[in-house]
Amino acid sequence: MSDKHIVKTDWKGNLTFQSEIGNHKIIMDAPEMAGGKDLGPSPKKLMLAALSGCTGMDVVSILQKMRVEFSNVNIEVQGDVTDENPKHYFKMHVIYTFTGKNLPLEKLEKAVKMSEETYCGVGALYRKAIEVTSEIKIIEA
Repeated sequence: MSDKHIVKTDWKGNLTFQSEIGNHKIIMDAPEMAGGKDLGPSPKKLMLAALSGCTGMDVVSILQKMRVEFSNVNIEVQGDVTDENPKHYFKMHVIYTFTGKNLPLEKLEKAVKMSEETYCGVGALYRKAIEVTSEIKIIEA
């Protein structure tokens, strides 16, 4: 039996919406130049956050199980948007930046690959529709 996730979203006036996700609330809005009040991120940009959070949780969990010690992980997701309507992402690029001493590149690569190919449901869905690429950077600290 599959899980069903439900998110409830209410209009808060102008172009502002509030979504209830479990016990959490997220405000979404358009930037002022698009007629909003910029009270929260745009729904489209939340797609980038969803990918970074999904893969980030996977990678950290996998690296912890591998006993890789790191001091920080930063995930940047860059999304390229079409010029024509409906404007949507046609490509996303994920940059994983790991900070630590003598980090084993092969284990970092394995953790990222496992997230991309096996665990991250957000990335799996996006890859069915758009190109998703990634790279790894290491900061010695």
